[in-house]
Amino acid sequence: MGYYSMIRNYINGEWVSATSQQTVDVINPATGEVLDQCPLSTAKDVDLAVQSAQDAFKAWRETPPNERIQYFFKMKVLLEDQAEELARLITIENGKTLAEARGDLRRAIQMVETACGIPTLMMGKTLEDIAPGIDCHAVRRPMGVFAAITPFNFPAMVPFWFWPFAVASGNTFVLKPSERVPLTQMKIFEIMEQVGFPKGVINMVHGGKEVVDALCVHPKVVGISFVGSTAVAKHVYTLATAYGKRVQALGGAKNFMVVLPDAVMDQSVRTALESIIGCAGERCLAGSVILSVGQKTHAEVRDRIVKAAQDVAVGNGLDPNTQMGPLISQKSKDRVMALIQSAVDEGASLILDGRQGVDQLSGYFLRASVIDGVEKEMRIAQEEVFGPVVCLAQVNSLDEAIEWINNSSYANTSTLFTSSGAAARKFSYEITPSMIGINIGVPAPMSYFSFGGAKDSFFGDIKVHGSVCMEFFTDTKVTVQKWMNNSSIW
Repeated sequence: MGYYSMIRNYINGEWVSATSQQTVDVINPATGEVLDQCPLSTAKDVDLAVQSAQDAFKAWRETPPNERIQYFFKMKVLLEDQAEELARLITIENGKTLAEARGDLRRAIQMVETACGIPTLMMGKTLEDIAPGIDCHAVRRPMGVFAAITPFNFPAMVPFWFWPFAVASGNTFVLKPSERVPLTQMKIFEIMEQVGFPKGVINMVHGGKEVVDALCVHPKVVGISFVGSTAVAKHVYTLATAYGKRVQALGGAKNFMVVLPDAVMDQSVRTALESIIGCAGERCLAGSVILSVGQKTHAEVRDRIVKAAQDVAVGNGLDPNTQMGPLISQKSKDRVMALIQSAVDEGASLILDGRQGVDQLSGYFLRASVIDGVEKEMRIAQEEVFGPVVCLAQVNSLDEAIEWINNSSYANTSTLFTSSGAAARKFSYEITPSMIGINIGVPAPMSYFSFGGAKDSFFGDIKVHGSVCMEFFTDTKVTVQKWMNNSSIW
């Protein structure tokens, strides 16, 4: 038997079985062990969850914000108390190292902390005498039922990008976590039960495409948040907006890292490598192609990164000596290996082949690969790898690097390694990606700043978390008022 006698949906404050008998295996990617079975719920399950959220909305909206956030203060304490248990669960079902799992959860907790500031984040604006004797005020109001569809790569963190802000601001919510990693959210929803959120305020439905589509078209869902591949992000955005919903859909990425000759080389290379192989490369902010400016810089980066990459310890994330865990599935491993081969077939040099030396490991492991001579026309230079593959290319100038970055169909993040403030300003000013790192390998904004890319990395108008997300989860109501002077009643 698995971690749970049965993975269930959470609807109207109760654990309920899905109406479908279909399931998918939840697999430990480090061992191949089947951990549990996740139900593939149906549109009927979605309707039950959405109706529960709709029924709870009126009372929850009328709950004062300072009372709503008391649940979040309690949530933070319970998450902190059970952090190590949650981190181990993340590692077991996702494969990332314990250190990475702890970071995943820490980011989730930071979202809860920021959501505790909702009374301030929701505050409106007032101005007297916009015309003689006429005043105007604007307030933010919750809208109803929101939903999120979240990926496998950050089982704890990504759902917290959305529901704490939506719920704290007075909306109700339905979450569909990835069917590959349902165990972390099962545990988190058990913590929510301890917190005591009113019934129907927060709900969870497990499943696949049928659940996704049902949420996108449900007439009582007012907004959808999504994180995943670009192909599915486009699908969610197109379908949900066709039904009149607000959508923020975060897609894939191709994150370039530029190294200038004046970079602090040892630190820059270590930082770049960690960005690329951290979480086995399965994160949307992972570095991908390192563009070194000049032949000498390229040679030094190549030599240093090969030496560092071949020493990376691969294994079960529960082992404290492990530096990189497995990919999520055999399908993901096969896709990354095929991309490596495509680079070789197109003329690149495979200096370090991460496909070798993993046969003795029982899970979905790859070692770090290093590919030199990558050109912009190659598949591996254009597609998201989502695996531990370092791509190296030489450019002649910062302008050439910026042109390469801006011609990519993706625009999530990009990083510059330099000691020059002028170069850093030029880079930040001219590149298209929305999240920029200067000597930072993974430029992930904190919970109180916005998160999201551009072009094929993001579909929608309003980015996630931070104060900007209030524009997504609330509607601004403006009242213009004039009072007649009836002094006879004074």
